Order: sequence, then structure tokens, then C-alpha cells
Amino acid sequence: MDRLQAMNVFTKVVETSSFSRAAGVLDLPRASVTVIIQQLEAHLRVRLLQRTTRRLNLTPDGAAYYERCVRILADIEETESSLENSGKAPRGKLRVDMPGALGRMTVMPRIHEFHTRYPGIDLMLGFGDRPVDLIEEGVDCVIRIGTLQDSRLVARRIGVYQGVTVASPDYLKRCGVPESVEDLERHVAVNYFWGRTGRIMDWTFEVDGRPVKVKVKGQIAVNDADAYVEGGLEGIGIIQAARFMALPHLRSGRLVEILSQWKPLPMPISVIYPHNRHLSPTVRVFVDWVADLFSECELLSGQGDLKVHRSPTLLASVDDSNRLDAATNAAAPVT
Repeated sequence: MDRLQAMNVFTKVVETSSFSRAAGVLDLPRASVTVIIQQLEAHLRVRLLQRTTRRLNLTPDGAAYYERCVRILADIEETESSLENSGKAPRGKLRVDMPGALGRMTVMPRIHEFHTRYPGIDLMLGFGDRPVDLIEEGVDCVIRIGTLQDSRLVARRIGVYQGVTVASPDYLKRCGVPESVEDLERHVAVNYFWGRTGRIMDWTFEVDGRPVKVKVKGQIAVNDADAYVEGGLEGIGIIQAARFMALPHLRSGRLVEILSQWKPLPMPISVIYPHNRHLSPTVRVFVDWVADLFSECELLSGQGDLKVHRSPTLLASVDDSNRLDAATNAAAPVT
């Protein structure tokens, strides 16, 4: 038995959760994959996988062995790559996936710099918020917002996502200015839903040092960040948008920050990649480059502050308008 091949086959079975998919990735007959795993378990004298008709599960011994295999295979890959690429610039294809708005506004305006520095790397850039199975779909790394849930992956934090709660002046004149988180019960939102599940995204606030989730009613929900901001601009409802997307409209006055005392909870922005690819030269140079890119952006590095105030003059005029409307309605005869 070739133990190195057996380790490679075993990790692919774990990462794809399937003998058949692992066979496809490795270009081996499925029967060969089955035999190799059986031989490996016989050699180790332990059961590595629990097989059922629906899924595969790692045994405790299998989980421990998988972690060791990943490190050993990564060390071998690093050693071979260092010899093969000694004195050479990284070359090859690199497939990266990232949120659409983040990619369009932050990465794409500077991507020519990466291409100039690494002309031997052919980039395939995907834009979207849907969950991506890096192993099964052959994606080398992804940029994602939020915490990492998959233990098969590695996350390197490169920035901070900061939200801001905003509405258009037109909406605030019609519906009033919420003065507390509780006031949102009487307001309308443009909601954001996750395309894969259809679940509406909760809003989050930090209230008295603790996180609070809030659901705001709304008749329109979208699953695109640009459309989400556009809904806020058109006065359809309040939105809790990415600060880097809202800032130009805050500066122009088309959006106004509300509830500024209670900020949305910040979330990490990370580059995520599989354990067994974290030493790939192409992945490494892209991760280093995009980390430097985000560190230079105050809105995403977590170092800057929002240089826009609540526009008290505008909000005062909105409040005056609402008080006038309320007084007029109160004086109107009951019919």
C-alpha cells in the first residue's frame, strides 16, 4: 500500500463527503478508492469512517488522523513547491469568490496592480454571496463576511465589516425619525434575504454593551447589496447597509444615519481557504496582496471612523415637518 496515496485519498473522501466525488477529483475508479480506504483502516487497525446509506461520518480516530494527514500533505506540498518555484514568480490559475459589492468597489479597481505584479497568475473572480463549497467546486479561496463555521477551512482576517442604519430624507419626513431601537417596531424596512435559504437577515445593534437582534417588518426583500441600498435611496424603508456602500450617499445627503447611539455589530472580513491549499504560492500571494489592500482602506480596516454626522439640521427639519403634520391632523375634524 502506498501510504502517501492512501492519505491523499482519505482526505479527499473526508472533504467531499463521498467516495464517488473523491474518485472523480482524483481521477480514480470508485472501487479503487474503496479498496484504498479499506487497506488503510486495516493497516492502522482502526475504523476511520462510519458509513451509512446517506452519509459518511468521521470516527474520533478518523478525525484525529485527518488533521495529521492535512498537515503532512501540506508540508510535502510546501517542500515541493519551494524547490520547483525557487527564484520563480508564482504561476497558474487561481479561482477566487467574493461578495459582489465588496469585489466591485474594493478589489476590482486595484486588480490591475495584482496582475502587474504577478503576470503568470490567471485569475478567475466570482462575485456573489451564495455559500461556496471550496473543495467540491474547485475554488482556491473566498472572501467572506462573518465567522468561519467549517473546521476544514482556514480563515485569515483581513478587515472589519461595519454597518450603519440609514434612511432617505423622504422616508424620514413621511414616517418620522426613530429615536430608539424599540421605535423600529413602528417603521418599515427594506429587508435582505439569503438567496440559498430565503431567510431574512436580522438586524443587529449593540445596546448597553450586549448584542441585540431585531426584525423589522417590510414588504420588499432583496438578495443583492446594490438593490438593497437602492431601496433605501428610493425611500421604500430603512436599511442597515455596509458602511463602505452607504458613505457616498451619506455625504451627498441622499441617506441619513439614524440610531447612531446603537451601532450595528461589526463582523470580520476574512480570506478563507482549505487546509490543504494554504501553502499554495498562488493563494499565498493573493491573500497577502488583498490583506494589504484592505489595510489601506479606512472603511474596511477597522481603523477609520465614519466622517458623517447625523445631519442635525436635516433631522430637525424632518422633526418639525412631522410635528406640523401631527398638529394639523389633530386639529382636523373627525368625519
